[in-house]
Amino acid sequence: MADETKNEMTEETPIQPAAAPAEEAELLEAVEEAGPDIAALTKELEETRVKLDQVTRFAAEAENSKKRMEREREKLVKYAGENILRELLNTADNLERALEQGKVETSEPGQQIAALLAGVELTKKGLDTMLERCGVTPVSSVGQPFNPDAMDALTMEASAEIPNNHIVREFAKGYLFKDKMLRHAQVVVSSGPAKTE
Repeated sequence: MADETKNEMTEETPIQPAAAPAEEAELLEAVEEAGPDIAALTKELEETRVKLDQVTRFAAEAENSKKRMEREREKLVKYAGENILRELLNTADNLERALEQGKVETSEPGQQIAALLAGVELTKKGLDTMLERCGVTPVSSVGQPFNPDAMDALTMEASAEIPNNHIVREFAKGYLFKDKMLRHAQVVVSSGPAKTE
Protein backbone atom coordinates (compact mmCIF):
# COMPACT_ATOMS: atom_id res chain seq x y z
CA MET A 1 0.00 0.00 0.00
CA ALA A 2 2.89 2.31 0.74
CA ASP A 3 4.19 1.53 -2.74
CA GLU A 4 0.86 2.58 -4.26
CA THR A 5 0.96 5.94 -2.42
CA LYS A 6 4.52 6.42 -3.53
CA ASN A 7 3.58 5.69 -7.12
CA GLU A 8 0.57 8.06 -6.96
CA MET A 9 2.75 10.89 -5.67
CA THR A 10 5.27 10.43 -8.40
CA GLU A 11 2.54 10.35 -11.02
CA GLU A 12 0.77 13.48 -9.76
CA THR A 13 3.83 15.65 -9.21
CA PRO A 14 6.41 14.91 -11.82
CA ILE A 15 9.89 15.96 -10.83
CA GLN A 16 11.41 18.49 -13.16
CA PRO A 17 14.89 17.75 -14.25
CA ALA A 18 17.46 20.20 -12.96
CA ALA A 19 18.75 22.71 -15.46
CA ALA A 20 22.09 21.99 -16.90
CA PRO A 21 24.88 24.22 -15.61
CA ALA A 22 25.22 25.88 -19.03
CA GLU A 23 21.49 26.68 -19.22
CA GLU A 24 21.56 28.00 -15.66
CA ALA A 25 24.35 30.39 -16.50
CA GLU A 26 22.49 31.63 -19.56
CA LEU A 27 19.35 32.25 -17.48
CA LEU A 28 21.29 34.15 -14.82
CA GLU A 29 22.97 36.21 -17.49
CA ALA A 30 19.60 37.02 -19.12
CA VAL A 31 18.10 38.10 -15.74
CA GLU A 32 21.17 40.25 -14.99
CA GLU A 33 20.94 41.89 -18.42
CA ALA A 34 17.16 42.48 -18.03
CA GLY A 35 17.57 43.55 -14.39
CA PRO A 36 17.80 47.31 -14.99
CA ASP A 37 14.87 47.14 -17.44
CA ILE A 38 12.73 45.19 -14.96
CA ALA A 39 13.60 47.63 -12.16
CA ALA A 40 12.74 50.60 -14.41
CA LEU A 41 9.48 48.98 -15.51
CA THR A 42 8.58 48.15 -11.91
CA LYS A 43 9.26 51.74 -10.87
CA GLU A 44 7.24 53.10 -13.79
CA LEU A 45 4.38 50.73 -12.96
CA GLU A 46 4.35 51.93 -9.34
CA GLU A 47 4.36 55.60 -10.43
CA THR A 48 1.48 54.87 -12.81
CA ARG A 49 -0.47 53.22 -9.99
CA VAL A 50 0.09 56.28 -7.76
CA LYS A 51 -1.01 58.66 -10.53
CA LEU A 52 -4.06 56.53 -11.28
CA ASP A 53 -4.95 56.54 -7.58
CA GLN A 54 -4.59 60.34 -7.49
CA VAL A 55 -6.76 60.76 -10.59
CA THR A 56 -9.40 58.45 -9.12
CA ARG A 57 -9.43 60.42 -5.86
CA PHE A 58 -9.60 63.71 -7.74
CA ALA A 59 -12.53 62.45 -9.84
CA ALA A 60 -14.36 61.29 -6.70
CA GLU A 61 -13.74 64.64 -4.98
CA ALA A 62 -14.96 66.52 -8.07
CA GLU A 63 -18.12 64.40 -8.20
CA ASN A 64 -18.75 64.95 -4.49
CA SER A 65 -18.21 68.71 -4.88
CA LYS A 66 -20.61 68.78 -7.83
CA LYS A 67 -23.29 66.93 -5.81
CA ARG A 68 -22.74 69.20 -2.78
CA MET A 69 -23.03 72.36 -4.93
CA GLU A 70 -26.20 71.01 -6.57
CA ARG A 71 -27.75 70.34 -3.13
CA GLU A 72 -26.79 73.86 -1.96
CA ARG A 73 -28.22 75.42 -5.14
CA GLU A 74 -31.50 73.52 -4.71
CA LYS A 75 -31.66 74.69 -1.10
CA LEU A 76 -31.03 78.32 -2.11
CA VAL A 77 -33.72 78.17 -4.79
CA LYS A 78 -36.18 76.47 -2.44
CA TYR A 79 -35.75 79.07 0.32
CA ALA A 80 -34.88 82.11 -1.83
CA GLY A 81 -37.75 84.27 -0.56
CA GLU A 82 -37.31 83.40 3.12
CA ASN A 83 -35.84 86.78 4.19
CA ILE A 84 -38.45 88.79 2.30
CA LEU A 85 -41.26 86.69 3.75
CA ARG A 86 -39.86 87.15 7.25
CA GLU A 87 -39.93 90.92 6.69
CA LEU A 88 -43.49 90.73 5.35
CA LEU A 89 -44.58 88.99 8.54
CA ASN A 90 -43.65 92.18 10.41
CA THR A 91 -45.87 94.14 8.03
CA ALA A 92 -48.73 91.67 8.59
CA ASP A 93 -48.32 92.07 12.37
CA ASN A 94 -48.40 95.86 12.05
CA LEU A 95 -51.57 95.70 9.94
CA GLU A 96 -53.23 93.55 12.60
CA ARG A 97 -52.27 96.08 15.28
CA ALA A 98 -53.63 98.94 13.16
CA LEU A 99 -56.93 97.09 12.69
CA GLU A 100 -57.15 96.40 16.43
CA GLN A 101 -56.64 100.11 17.13
CA GLY A 102 -59.44 100.90 14.68
CA LYS A 103 -61.79 98.54 16.57
CA VAL A 104 -61.16 100.06 20.00
CA GLU A 105 -64.36 101.71 21.27
CA THR A 106 -63.94 105.44 21.92
CA SER A 107 -66.35 108.24 22.70
CA GLU A 108 -65.36 110.04 19.50
CA PRO A 109 -65.65 108.16 16.17
CA GLY A 110 -63.10 110.55 14.60
CA GLN A 111 -60.50 109.44 17.14
CA GLN A 112 -61.03 105.78 16.18
CA ILE A 113 -60.53 106.57 12.47
CA ALA A 114 -57.46 108.70 13.25
CA ALA A 115 -55.90 105.81 15.23
CA LEU A 116 -56.62 103.40 12.37
CA LEU A 117 -55.14 105.82 9.82
CA ALA A 118 -52.02 106.39 11.95
CA GLY A 119 -51.50 102.62 12.26
CA VAL A 120 -51.88 102.08 8.50
CA GLU A 121 -49.47 104.96 7.76
CA LEU A 122 -46.84 103.45 10.09
CA THR A 123 -47.33 100.05 8.46
CA LYS A 124 -46.91 101.60 4.98
CA LYS A 125 -43.73 103.34 6.12
CA GLY A 126 -42.35 100.05 7.48
CA LEU A 127 -43.25 98.24 4.25
CA ASP A 128 -41.52 100.92 2.15
CA THR A 129 -38.39 100.59 4.32
CA MET A 130 -38.42 96.80 3.94
CA LEU A 131 -38.82 97.03 0.15
CA GLU A 132 -35.94 99.52 -0.03
CA ARG A 133 -33.69 97.14 1.97
CA CYS A 134 -34.57 94.40 -0.54
CA GLY A 135 -33.60 96.63 -3.48
CA VAL A 136 -37.16 97.53 -4.58
CA THR A 137 -37.70 101.23 -5.30
CA PRO A 138 -40.76 103.06 -6.64
CA VAL A 139 -40.52 104.87 -9.97
CA SER A 140 -42.08 108.31 -10.14
CA SER A 141 -43.94 108.80 -13.40
CA VAL A 142 -46.36 111.75 -12.98
CA GLY A 143 -45.25 114.59 -15.28
CA GLN A 144 -42.68 112.35 -17.02
CA PRO A 145 -42.77 111.49 -20.74
CA PHE A 146 -44.56 108.23 -21.51
CA ASN A 147 -42.10 105.29 -21.62
CA PRO A 148 -43.58 101.99 -22.88
CA ASP A 149 -40.65 100.07 -21.33
CA ALA A 150 -41.67 101.19 -17.82
CA MET A 151 -45.34 102.17 -18.14
CA ASP A 152 -48.66 100.74 -19.27
CA ALA A 153 -51.06 103.40 -20.63
CA LEU A 154 -54.61 102.68 -19.47
CA THR A 155 -56.21 105.71 -21.11
CA MET A 156 -55.53 109.20 -22.47
CA GLU A 157 -56.88 112.41 -21.02
CA ALA A 158 -56.81 116.05 -22.13
CA SER A 159 -54.76 118.30 -19.85
CA ALA A 160 -53.85 121.96 -20.13
CA GLU A 161 -51.06 121.64 -17.50
CA ILE A 162 -49.37 118.40 -18.61
CA PRO A 163 -47.77 118.36 -22.09
CA ASN A 164 -48.87 115.91 -24.77
CA ASN A 165 -47.63 112.31 -24.28
CA HIS A 166 -46.70 112.90 -20.62
CA ILE A 167 -48.16 111.21 -17.55
CA VAL A 168 -51.19 112.90 -15.93
CA ARG A 169 -51.63 110.45 -13.02
CA GLU A 170 -50.90 106.90 -11.86
CA PHE A 171 -53.38 104.16 -11.08
CA ALA A 172 -50.51 101.98 -9.78
CA LYS A 173 -46.85 102.87 -9.19
CA GLY A 174 -44.07 101.22 -11.10
CA TYR A 175 -41.23 99.52 -9.19
CA LEU A 176 -37.63 98.68 -9.96
CA PHE A 177 -35.86 95.69 -8.44
CA LYS A 178 -32.21 96.77 -8.41
CA ASP A 179 -31.74 97.62 -12.13
CA LYS A 180 -34.68 95.60 -13.53
CA MET A 181 -38.26 96.77 -14.00
CA LEU A 182 -40.28 94.73 -11.51
CA ARG A 183 -43.70 96.18 -12.35
CA HIS A 184 -44.77 98.72 -14.96
CA ALA A 185 -46.65 101.76 -13.74
CA GLN A 186 -50.30 101.91 -14.83
CA VAL A 187 -50.81 105.46 -16.00
CA VAL A 188 -53.08 108.01 -17.67
CA VAL A 189 -51.33 109.77 -20.56
CA SER A 190 -51.97 113.38 -21.54
CA SER A 191 -53.37 114.06 -24.99
CA GLY A 192 -52.50 117.76 -24.64
CA PRO A 193 -54.91 120.66 -24.16
CA ALA A 194 -58.58 120.00 -24.97
CA LYS A 195 -59.51 121.12 -28.48
CA THR A 196 -62.15 123.80 -28.68
CA GLU A 197 -64.41 124.08 -31.67
